[in-house]
Parts: sequence; C-alpha cells; structure tokens
Amino acid sequence: MYDAANPKPGVSRLHNKIKAQGVQVHYGDTHAIRDVNIEIDDKAVTAFIGPSGCGKSTFLRCLNRMNDTIESCRVQGKIQIDGEDIYDKRVDPVQLRAKVGMVFQKPNPFPKSIYDNVAYGPRIHGLARTKAELDEIVEKSLRRGAIWDEVKDRLNAPGTGLSGGQQQRLCIARAVATQPEVLLMDEPCSALDPIATAQVEELIDELKQNFSVVIVTHSMQQAARVSQKTAFFHLGNLVEFGETSQIFTNPEDSRTESYITGRIG
Repeated sequence: MYDAANPKPGVSRLHNKIKAQGVQVHYGDTHAIRDVNIEIDDKAVTAFIGPSGCGKSTFLRCLNRMNDTIESCRVQGKIQIDGEDIYDKRVDPVQLRAKVGMVFQKPNPFPKSIYDNVAYGPRIHGLARTKAELDEIVEKSLRRGAIWDEVKDRLNAPGTGLSGGQQQRLCIARAVATQPEVLLMDEPCSALDPIATAQVEELIDELKQNFSVVIVTHSMQQAARVSQKTAFFHLGNLVEFGETSQIFTNPEDSRTESYITGRIG
C-alpha cells in the first residue's frame, strides 16, 4: 500500500499543496475509503484512476467537503491545504469551495447568461467592487477557460445554448473565476466528443501553471497525457501513487499492473 510518509525515490516532496492523512469515508455502514495518505503537488496535474466504484470520486469530493452534503457520509482523518485543516470547525465550507473549485462530469451551466455564469461566484464572494472589475474578472476567466474568442460577442446569450464542449469550458471558466488555488475535475471529458476532449485536455495543461489540478478519469490514456502524478485506487484503497510515467511503465503493485493491462477494471 502506498505510504506518503515514505515516498519512493523520484517522488517529489516539494511544494505540496494538499496533504491527506488517514482519511476514512463511510456511507452509513459502507466503508468507501480506507486509510488514504497522499501529498498532492502545487501547480501540477494529479490524476486519480481506478475501476468504477473504487473510491476515487469519493476521495476527490473530500478535498472540498462536497461529501458534507450527503447525510449518511462520515469523513475521518486529516486533510490540509497549505497546512490548514479543512475539516476544522472554524473553516466555512462555502469559503473553502471558493478556494477549491470543482468541475463535474456533466457540463452544468446555470440557466443564466454566459456572463452571469462566470460572474456568479465573484459576486457572492465580493471579489469585484465595480462593474468594470467584474467585467475584467469575467473576461480573464473566459480566457483561462479557452472560450473567450468564441463567446465574447454574445455574453448575454444563455450558457445552456453552447455546445457540450463549450459548456464544459464555460464551467471551467466559472470555477476559476473565484480565484481558487485548487481545481478538482471529476471525469470532465466523459460526456464530450474527441475534439472537445482534446480542447479540454489542452486547457488542463495550461491551467497547471496557476493551479493545483486534480482530475478523476476513467481513461488511462487521458491520465497519461495530462498528469504528472497518478494515484491508483482499488476497493477504497490508495494502492499506488507516483510519477505518471513510472506508474504506467513500471508499477510496483501487481494490482496496478493488472488494471493498466486490462486484467481488472
């Protein structure tokens, strides 16, 4: 089992953004996550891979306390971002989610204009004092979402009128508009066609310059293309974690090798 306290040679310990220790997750009587320890780098892409139901999305949702919204869910252990325990009672989950943005599997633009989709977060968090400042945040976010040139002349059009790939990039722009430090992506390309997927993958590569990006993906090819580190989950356990190239070419655990070669999954 992977041990964060004793990483393998070549696994960087520099610039950790997120540190999880002894994380356990229960849904009622179901033990979904078992004793996960991991350190996630800043300004890099970390991929979570593993079979369906292995716990990767459940663990991802621990990182911005989305599991708090599920009544039967119980999270134990410690998760720190920049050394701060995000499960401390003094931490406001709403403020945490401004710092830790999230993009979901299915594009989910609000039934609002393209402009208002992106302006929503900055408005509720008071990030702009004037309309000009808000305009600037919206433009910058849409540029970061690699969709500005496609929508700049129709900002008042509904976000739901965009294509699937454009909607997902709009949702990424909306997520980065609150100036987060971490961006979580739960299967962000699973509902997209190959061209839109390629655009989002290119965008993920650019986003790592400013954010710590954590992506859950069913596609091992995608993990290999976009991430610097990969974590393999199986039956609620973090089995192996390391440099992506090493995980895919020379895994240490036989379960990782079986998954990558298609024998399990």
